[in-house]
Amino acid sequence: MKILVAAADYPSENSVALMYVHVRNRYYAENGISVSVLNFSAKQPYLFDGIRVLSLAAYENSQESYDILVCHAPNIRNHYRFLKKYQRAFSKIVFFFHGHEVVRINECYPAPYPYMGGKSFFSRLFQSCYDTFKLFLWRRYLPKLAEKARFVFVSQNFFEKFQKYTGLNEAKLLGHTMVIHNSVGAVFERECYDRLAPKEFDFITIRPYMDRSNYSMDIVCSLAKANPSCRFLAVGTGRFFEHYEQPENLIWHNGTLSHEDIPVYLNRSRCALIPTRTDTQGVMTCEAATFGIPTITSDLAVCHEICDTFSNVGFLDNAFPSVDLLPLLAALEQKPFVKSDRYFKENTVRCEIEMLHALYAEDGKEKPL
Repeated sequence: MKILVAAADYPSENSVALMYVHVRNRYYAENGISVSVLNFSAKQPYLFDGIRVLSLAAYENSQESYDILVCHAPNIRNHYRFLKKYQRAFSKIVFFFHGHEVVRINECYPAPYPYMGGKSFFSRLFQSCYDTFKLFLWRRYLPKLAEKARFVFVSQNFFEKFQKYTGLNEAKLLGHTMVIHNSVGAVFERECYDRLAPKEFDFITIRPYMDRSNYSMDIVCSLAKANPSCRFLAVGTGRFFEHYEQPENLIWHNGTLSHEDIPVYLNRSRCALIPTRTDTQGVMTCEAATFGIPTITSDLAVCHEICDTFSNVGFLDNAFPSVDLLPLLAALEQKPFVKSDRYFKENTVRCEIEMLHALYAEDGKEKPL
């Protein structure tokens, strides 16, 4: 089986963009599926961690055919235009919806930080008009593909928002919908948090793109100021601290971490502090929780959906970013931890592989053993 995975961006030697897509692709390849990636942001083809990545020009210049097209976080600029031109080249199509693609941003996402220039009346008006346009296109277009498509959502909470904003329910999509959570990286399945290792920090926050307000670095800073006796570490890139005061008890690591590096940093910390305003699943939260470190995230419906089964996860009200964190942390540290396999690939990506094989078999092709 040959599949083409289309994404607006993809990891490279210099980027960790959309790593959750790569985690899937590696597992697909390990299970006998031939995977190529169409990275709409790529200027040249490249090989990353054994996965072949194509630019749009490279795809268009090739004569290769694929059994299934997989679209991650489909947008109008890239995926829709590509589909309108090439949809007949694919007998089966899978859409993975991760968050912003099919909701109204102004309603579901917090306003950008002022320095990002997103609070003005005109920027919000433009966003509203664009969302009206994109939802109109998806509402008309997706049912036309429903017979040969599958529609996958990373959380039940997000599936409900999709139905609200697109007006498309299971019936209109011929029942070809499913909820499959993102999986955690292999290192988080394999390794466990070492509670006895020396701790340099009380709280660690890992957010690759700190300038996005939904990642709540302002809340992290407020919590640091409210807990002056605690040591905080923030890992991520951006201009946030050019515009917001960096608390004296917070150290900023200006950079990103590979999957293999993250457990090293988690083991140096007592707790993973990962507040959010919108995460539809929150892969970093799932990875920390699966690894076993005490984890604090936000008291949102979607966070409860993904974390309520973890004994090492506590919840924080975003409306009170000056709370004393130590009692909550102490309560989490006293609870026994049993590693959960909820977000292991065998319980997430394995479902995707079974779906791909079922689609492959619908075309009368032999299902691989």
